[in-house]
Amino acid sequence: MGSTLVGCGKAMPALKIGNTALEALVDTSDEWIASRTGIKTRCIAIEETSADLGEAAARQALGWTAGGYSERPLIPEDIDLIVCATITPDCITPSTAGLLRRRLGLSNAIAFDVNAACTGFVYSATVAEAMMAASAPNAAGASGRNPIRRALVVGTERLTRLTNWADRNTCVLFGDGAGAAVLEWDESRSGILGSFIVNADDETNALSCPLSYDVVPPFDSRGVSTEASRQEDPSTSRVDEELAVREAVDAGEPQQVLRMNGPHVFKFAAEALTEAVRQVLSRTGLTLDDIACIVPHQANERIIKYAAKKLDLPLDFFQMSIAQTGNTSAASVPMALADAYAEGRIKRGDKVILTAFGGGFTSGALVFEA
Repeated sequence: MGSTLVGCGKAMPALKIGNTALEALVDTSDEWIASRTGIKTRCIAIEETSADLGEAAARQALGWTAGGYSERPLIPEDIDLIVCATITPDCITPSTAGLLRRRLGLSNAIAFDVNAACTGFVYSATVAEAMMAASAPNAAGASGRNPIRRALVVGTERLTRLTNWADRNTCVLFGDGAGAAVLEWDESRSGILGSFIVNADDETNALSCPLSYDVVPPFDSRGVSTEASRQEDPSTSRVDEELAVREAVDAGEPQQVLRMNGPHVFKFAAEALTEAVRQVLSRTGLTLDDIACIVPHQANERIIKYAAKKLDLPLDFFQMSIAQTGNTSAASVPMALADAYAEGRIKRGDKVILTAFGGGFTSGALVFEA
């Protein structure tokens, strides 16, 4: 018995931007981008928020709107848990999961967000599955826990709001979108068979994005208000304080943007993706011969090609959606999963691996039986 996937969906913003549009911004070309990343177009959220995209994807997964995969429509009261993976929430609080709870009318659900960057959906699904297993009717101590029978897991991102459009090495990579899946505890089905999640230290900050706070506390290091401090020493100024809290920001660069050491991240990602697949197979006692397809994070086509070579698999064994989406971080895996269902690649009884890697550094995989 296990947490079975009974629905999934995806949503993309209305505005689609091709590679040629980026030629006006930076020194690049359609051929350069496509050959090095596999990306041809990406969607950019102008009017849509992260919650807007997450809601649209969730409605498909719940069977409320067309376009996704759903074994049957669910009612709002069916959902006991919402976990939303995102690094681009619309606000610090309430959480994006909380916003989705309210918008979708999921009155029984507990809701919270997870930040594990591009591996966020794999982490979130693992958390949801663990909570469902711990509260299952026959689980030890289940009576003392919230009963979780169905969970909505969402990945939603607006990475283009964190993109430095003057940096040709990163602005060609990112897009916006959302994906969602519904997990249901079903004692007659296997569902999620196993998972592997792991962190490695990003000691050189090869992939990072600073957070800019606008309010500077009105105190100095002695606990004295800055106004009193200025009266003691007129040379102290508000400008000095503002510069001090921003000293880590490179001069002349936008503050809150994604910064990436491409070669360092590529090396980590290629090895992490391969290792995650091997580890989850080892934990479940399965081999690649048991797997129908692998749905990887869509970061760079070359990374997936590297993993295919290391695992001795044909490239078409992997779901490839990056050409139309770019890198959408935590939304990437569930969006590609929805594509795999829409293309008929996943059928009842198939075993499927979801795998990802991301900032932090995070990586992981899970395997489920459809």
